[in-house]
Amino acid sequence: MQTPYYAVIFTSKRTELDDNYAEMALKMETLAKLQSGFLGVESARNEIGITVSYWESLEAIANWKQNLDHLDAQFLGRQRWYENYVVRIAKVEKEYGFEK
Repeated sequence: MQTPYYAVIFTSKRTELDDNYAEMALKMETLAKLQSGFLGVESARNEIGITVSYWESLEAIANWKQNLDHLDAQFLGRQRWYENYVVRIAKVEKEYGFEK
């Protein structure tokens, strides 16, 4: 990805209730990929879940947050699936990595 860009870091602790969580998570990832300014996503879950989505701008992030389907998922997350969560937004100025 070309820097700078933005990372939305979503960390969460789940409840015991499944209630179609995986289906909604997949729907949100599919929908996010269609949003203007979306660059990518990475996710992992053990004791806590961490999902990082990457965006071209703060405006793109704000538009995604207000997407009607995403608003429904946010509501259901607070009601059913999460004991707690934190959202952090960071500007990525530089990236580097290694790959064999």
